Amino acid sequence: MSRLAERAPKAAATAPSPSPGARPMRRSTQPLARWRRDRLLLLLAVPGVLVVLLFHYVPLLGNVIAFKGYQPFLTIGESPWVGWENFRVIFSGDPVFVNALTNTVIITLIQVVFVFPLPLALALLLNEVISERLKRTVQSILYMPHFLSWVIVVAIFQQVLGNAGMVNTFLRGADLATFSIIGVPELFKVLITSQVIWKDTGWGTIIFLAAISRVDTSQYEAAAMDGAGAMRRMWHVTLPAIRSVFILLLILRLGDALTVGFEQIILQQGAVGATASEVLDTYVYNHGIVGGNWGQAAAVGLTKGVISVLLVLGANKLAHMFGERGVYQK
Repeated sequence: MSRLAERAPKAAATAPSPSPGARPMRRSTQPLARWRRDRLLLLLAVPGVLVVLLFHYVPLLGNVIAFKGYQPFLTIGESPWVGWENFRVIFSGDPVFVNALTNTVIITLIQVVFVFPLPLALALLLNEVISERLKRTVQSILYMPHFLSWVIVVAIFQQVLGNAGMVNTFLRGADLATFSIIGVPELFKVLITSQVIWKDTGWGTIIFLAAISRVDTSQYEAAAMDGAGAMRRMWHVTLPAIRSVFILLLILRLGDALTVGFEQIILQQGAVGATASEVLDTYVYNHGIVGGNWGQAAAVGLTKGVISVLLVLGANKLAHMFGERGVYQK
């Protein structure tokens, strides 16, 4: 053992040291080794990648319609090039488009302020339930409306709150005054907001509950030993721990800021009229497919997509300024 110990420093001393100007050896085989190691995972990802390319990226080429006078009986190549003519409906202050944009912005603000925080509040309440069995039962009940289609949701609200619905029928039987919510243009935004709350609030708690479950329990124990009650533990431990998740979901929500539910609104548009219910998505449908103004509809849709991307990038930049990771890191 002593001889080996004596030889080791000599061997280290005699080993050739790299010259100062020598370049490090390139690991040219490292990427190839990764490909070989992960080839099965890559093969499993191929179908999903193909679906995304075919149904999400290839259709983006159709946005060229926004710059052409496209008609269905002509191909895209045969349609005449009109440049920015189709975008004139956006910048010229067309009353129908302005009405659709105004309704979209108002509905978006209402849903961001009143609907978006509700899953967080509900998740915080569910987190305080001690019984796991009761907690899972309540979660299952709250998740169920998410799996109903908008056709069924709208029908349920009409059967309950309509003029001949269950509530007004009961009020008439009790000789009480009835009220009208369904079909009233002034209450349409309140109606669709309540429908979104009923349908998706329970489902939105999943991510927040998952984030809360990752909070270190020792932090709650330390806060309790310092005399913090349930509200102070929630404010000083739970909320700071899930702040990054909340900001991430808010950024993603801003990406859909100009999308406020086409199917939900188009099903009820006939009862309240276009003035109260027209949004950008229904505008594209009514003036593009129904009205035949394909180029103008494509221009509005393209503009909406560009604005959504800018909102995501701006919100992500703002998150970086406050020290959060956002959707992607710098």
